[in-house]
Amino acid sequence: MDTQNSTLSSSSPEESHSAWATFTSPVKQSKAFTLLWLGHWIAMLGSSVTTVILPLVIYSLTGSTTIMGLAMTVYMLPNVLILPFAGMIVDRIDRIRLLLFTNIARFGLMSVAAVLMFTGGMKMPFLFIGLALYGLMDGIFNPAYSALRAQVFTPDIRNAANALSQISIQAVRLLGPPLGGFIVSFSSPGVGFGLDSVTYLISFACFWMLSAHLASIIGKPKADPEQQDQGGQHFLKDFIAGFTILKSHPWLWITILAFSFINICYSGIIAVLVPWLFKVHHSYSPVVYGVAMASSGVGAMVGAFVYGSRRHWKHRGLLAYLGALVSGLALLLLSVVTWMPGLIMSMMLEGFGIMIFAIIWETSLQELVPAESFGRVASLDLMFSFALLPVGYLAVGAVADKLGGIFTIGMFAAIGMCIVLGVLCVSHIRRFQ
Repeated sequence: MDTQNSTLSSSSPEESHSAWATFTSPVKQSKAFTLLWLGHWIAMLGSSVTTVILPLVIYSLTGSTTIMGLAMTVYMLPNVLILPFAGMIVDRIDRIRLLLFTNIARFGLMSVAAVLMFTGGMKMPFLFIGLALYGLMDGIFNPAYSALRAQVFTPDIRNAANALSQISIQAVRLLGPPLGGFIVSFSSPGVGFGLDSVTYLISFACFWMLSAHLASIIGKPKADPEQQDQGGQHFLKDFIAGFTILKSHPWLWITILAFSFINICYSGIIAVLVPWLFKVHHSYSPVVYGVAMASSGVGAMVGAFVYGSRRHWKHRGLLAYLGALVSGLALLLLSVVTWMPGLIMSMMLEGFGIMIFAIIWETSLQELVPAESFGRVASLDLMFSFALLPVGYLAVGAVADKLGGIFTIGMFAAIGMCIVLGVLCVSHIRRFQ
């Protein structure tokens, strides 16, 4: 694996040590990184448009936070259920083929959604079916992409590669949410769904070129007949192997366990209640909601650049959870701030804090988990991080209907922050370097 990694990227002895040179080094050193990077963030452009359009469509059809929570549950449930199997699939099947398959499938789903919106045939049952299938594809794509990223993001470019990947995703989200709001305000949601489908085709082309590039430098992977024949027999063994790796690193298993609950609080607010806050409670136009979501991307870009401009950071465990605490504080401010610029700045702060945590977490996974087992560990990470989200989305929506959206935002933000503070009491977390 070390030989393969050295083939994927090469360091220049005359590399500048400036922040900008460090930050942009992956593009200069690794064609594999560039193709993987482009393929992912181009697809994210379309997804960022859909992220804004979807809740606005649901609230337009139903006006219910409970239905919005149910819709997110329908998306998340198949995503979570496939993850225990997806990790083993990823570690046994060519990862790029999985990316190609899921992109074509998502292209089809978004194309159908666009047609239904244009023809006026979009109904909640159709939307639920599409969300379930989309969640299933995401459940396969995410561990496959994470495992391939761990292979391509070699140690000499890892910090900068993770930061550049994240900052580029946030950059397209700056365009996507306002564009989505503009589309809903002045055109049809079908246009946004159609744009999303086109970005999946472009992403497919990037991954296809990446496949050809990797095959040219390391050869095509050869299947192991014995492994394939005994795949069913080794299911439990492989599943347990992922747990064994997590158990050996307290930083990993404690963080995964903590964020299975933190994600309920933070993601529930962002996915269910932030659209309600802007569209229903404050009666802002979709464009304002899009700008607010884009401001989260601005904050995340700043966080990614700050982190990626240095090769090494000390006290990364403490730094990561302080980022998560800042994110929770920003969400708490949404329940008390009524000034539009203040709400937008709060979303910016939320993006900054959670990005610091996300980059440190992804980098630590790439450092601690063996490449041949990365798919299984990544799927376990995603499974436990997201396992309670279906229930969480329903709970957030239902509590908001009963007790009020503003109270629910404040309550769940406070709960999430308390969990973060509790984890910081663990010495393994504070001392993680």
